[in-house]
Amino acid sequence: MESYEFLAGCYDALTTDVRYPLWADYLEKHFAKSRLPIHTVLDLACGTGSLTVELARRGYEMIGADRSEEMLAQAQEKTAELGEALPIRPIFLHQSMEKLDLYGTIDACVCCLDSVNYVTRPDLLAKAFQRVHLFLMPGGLFIFDINTPEKLKGLDGQVFLDETEDAYCVWRAEYAPRRRICTYAMDVFRHVRGDLWERGTELHEEYAYEPDQLEEMLRQAGFGQIKRYGERKMRAPKAGEERIFFVARKDF
Repeated sequence: MESYEFLAGCYDALTTDVRYPLWADYLEKHFAKSRLPIHTVLDLACGTGSLTVELARRGYEMIGADRSEEMLAQAQEKTAELGEALPIRPIFLHQSMEKLDLYGTIDACVCCLDSVNYVTRPDLLAKAFQRVHLFLMPGGLFIFDINTPEKLKGLDGQVFLDETEDAYCVWRAEYAPRRRICTYAMDVFRHVRGDLWERGTELHEEYAYEPDQLEEMLRQAGFGQIKRYGERKMRAPKAGEERIFFVARKDF
């Protein structure tokens, strides 16, 4: 299991807040098409809660779940800082996908930013889909995206750099065809004070799921209507797209 002990503290500095409103806009397009009014939403694998908070700002009753205590600590801090700026304060749960256990039902579940790829055991992902289906209201939506196998294979051997005034991250990608795993080796430098920086290393993995494989998992979990979309598009994916969205509905 990957640890986010070091990355969590500078994750928000290395990512841009601009993308979260764009992702929320896209999710709301699907919410608007739902036959079931969407009020209560689960953000599965919520990380530091940026998307959770963005949807909460828009009036949704949000639940964020993540297996990383470090990420959830950042999410709680972010929520506390906003205070009354949030109409409804999100609830955060320390849970892995396959052990999801909610207090009640939800109208929709979103799992964004290729979080599904980070479940590197297909049997555990199948259990996660079953747990989501269990807690969804009839007619509820399950929306998630994946990095396609083509994208993960194309990352092999590449080196990337993310840099801000307070954080510096170099990561290298390697793809293992037999395991269907893309491994990211990260060196993270975090500014402490003055000329002092901390260095941490982390290793993360993504599994290259075939879209047909995921659709079969969804059907086995009990989902009826399943559609695929291009990257933040309201159309079917085109050949060569690097990110695909799935929208699955629990039958009435």
